Amino acid sequence: MKISDCMKRKVFSISMHATIRQAAEKFVEHKIGLLPVVDEHSKLVGVIGLSDLLSLELPDLFQLLPDLDFVHDFGAIETTRPTPEELDSPITRLMHTVAFVKETSGLLRAYALMFKHNLHDLPVVSEDGTLVGIASRVDIGTTILSSWKNVSLP
Repeated sequence: MKISDCMKRKVFSISMHATIRQAAEKFVEHKIGLLPVVDEHSKLVGVIGLSDLLSLELPDLFQLLPDLDFVHDFGAIETTRPTPEELDSPITRLMHTVAFVKETSGLLRAYALMFKHNLHDLPVVSEDGTLVGIASRVDIGTTILSSWKNVSLP
């Protein structure tokens, strides 16, 4: 089985010239966790994740704390928001490269990449690098598991 057998073909993406504010609007509108970033030819150039945007809310202090279990309420920090300058800056500031697969890739290879890089979603590109789909761990895992029904005792 190939990744093209189970990927979602309706992919929400954003131009590499967009702002962080525009990316946030796409996340809210489509309720997604990963947003592929493409150039003017729809070629994948990177991704921005929901966690990348939410990191703008977290003070740097939290990266220094080894454990957050003792914090029951963040108080005034809960109401902080990014500045207008941060929101209107280019998404390339937060964008990063990510593993991806070609649409002809096998499912186990795709799942192995996701497992190795701790990804929940994986962009899928055509032979020329054009974004054509996105697959989740659930998409891949359930497709693999569905083939188990044909397994019989010798």
